[in-house]
Amino acid sequence: MLNIIPTLGVDLGTANILVYVHGKGIVLREPSVVAVSTQTRRVLAVGEEARLMLGRTPGNIVAIRPMSDGVIADYTTTRKMLEYLFRKVVGRNRLPFMKPRVLLCVPSQVTSVERRAVEQAAIAAGAGDARTIEEPMAAAIGAGMPINRPGGNMVVDIGGGTTDVAVISLGGIVTSESLRVAGNRMDEVIIRHVRTSHNLMIGERTAEEIKVKIGSAYPLEQESRFDVKGRDMVEGLPKTVQITSEEVREALTEPVNSIVEKVKRVLEQTPPELAADIIGSGIVLTGGGALLQGLDRLLAAATGIPVYVAEDPLSCVAIGTGRALEEMNAIRKSDKN
Repeated sequence: MLNIIPTLGVDLGTANILVYVHGKGIVLREPSVVAVSTQTRRVLAVGEEARLMLGRTPGNIVAIRPMSDGVIADYTTTRKMLEYLFRKVVGRNRLPFMKPRVLLCVPSQVTSVERRAVEQAAIAAGAGDARTIEEPMAAAIGAGMPINRPGGNMVVDIGGGTTDVAVISLGGIVTSESLRVAGNRMDEVIIRHVRTSHNLMIGERTAEEIKVKIGSAYPLEQESRFDVKGRDMVEGLPKTVQITSEEVREALTEPVNSIVEKVKRVLEQTPPELAADIIGSGIVLTGGGALLQGLDRLLAAATGIPVYVAEDPLSCVAIGTGRALEEMNAIRKSDKN
């Protein structure tokens, strides 16, 4: 009977949720957005369907992100979101009888209260057993880093709400720092820049598109321009302006420098032998923020250490969570034997 209980690895991110199923890999990838009726508090849509409603809902519907800075900001909505995801993965009719075993990611510097809230939300949503794993550990496993060997491995996981920096050796985190500056903060500074420099109001989705298309942390070989559509703050009418990759890079200086300083701080706290290992093995970037153009080059220039972007940075945490869960199942079986 134990063999048919679903086992799920969940990357419960501020921007996106990924679900890894044992034996199948990543089966679900949805934005962490929930559309709720303001009158009945009933969940109307979850994931991509709800994300399309951001900034476009009538007065009786609100599209919200229940996760903030990598932790639960709205417990009830998070529970409902997890319940929806469990039903979608396990099956609406099977969930009451086959409660999944779940491993969820949390930031490295999360408090015990925040960790317990994540576990309780998963149990209330239908999980039979819920445990947590720190995001940088899951990211390192998903990136294929040799974390069980006696040597320094450094991972920088840049998600939507948090950036986690950790040095791992012999299967454990030696030193780590969590910074509540990541992809969402980058979107915020782009929104602020467009508003102050061009008198144009834009939303989260447009800011993210700007970041993806022309955002960078290091001078590009070929700079580019992008047409931005929004609402003119003076006339109140729709308007299109053109912005350059140079001005977007200038706007991103604050959050990018915060990440660079946090990486340098963790390196300063790293034992000398492990620091020597990292010089040889390099720093691995994971998470959606790792895709910001030139971030690897900027970090390499700031630290003097080679920096690599993981093969599939967006999926590393979910893949690592699934693999960690499989190892836990193997340990559980060996204990019984």
